[in-house]
Amino acid sequence: MIFVDAGAFYARQDIRDQHHVESIKVWNDLEKGVSRMFTSTLVIVEAITLLARRVSYSFAAEHARLLYASDRLVILRPDAEDERAAISVFEKFADSRISFTDSVSCILMRRHKIKRVFGFDRHFTRMGFDLF
Repeated sequence: MIFVDAGAFYARQDIRDQHHVESIKVWNDLEKGVSRMFTSTLVIVEAITLLARRVSYSFAAEHARLLYASDRLVILRPDAEDERAAISVFEKFADSRISFTDSVSCILMRRHKIKRVFGFDRHFTRMGFDLF
């Protein structure tokens, strides 16, 4: 199992991104494997907004459609308890300038026992996860 962060979704789509080449390689490896991929609604919102602002809104909308139609991607939806628990993570890792989305991701990954993250934010390792 692997959790996909917004940076991985974004880097795959924008050839100008510094992680684009690396991202394509990892995506190809993941698509060959049998591991289930997970993300969250908040991560998708973050990635689609970034794509819209940096590439185009129509491109971002099409990418959103593909993500929501994927049968390989499990989209986790945080509940109120997850969001409240994320506040403590947000405070604890404030020195890393962690986003609230990543704080919620941390709670979701812990709840679903996901230990690996496909992304580029190093603070995930500080939170006890392995970057893929």
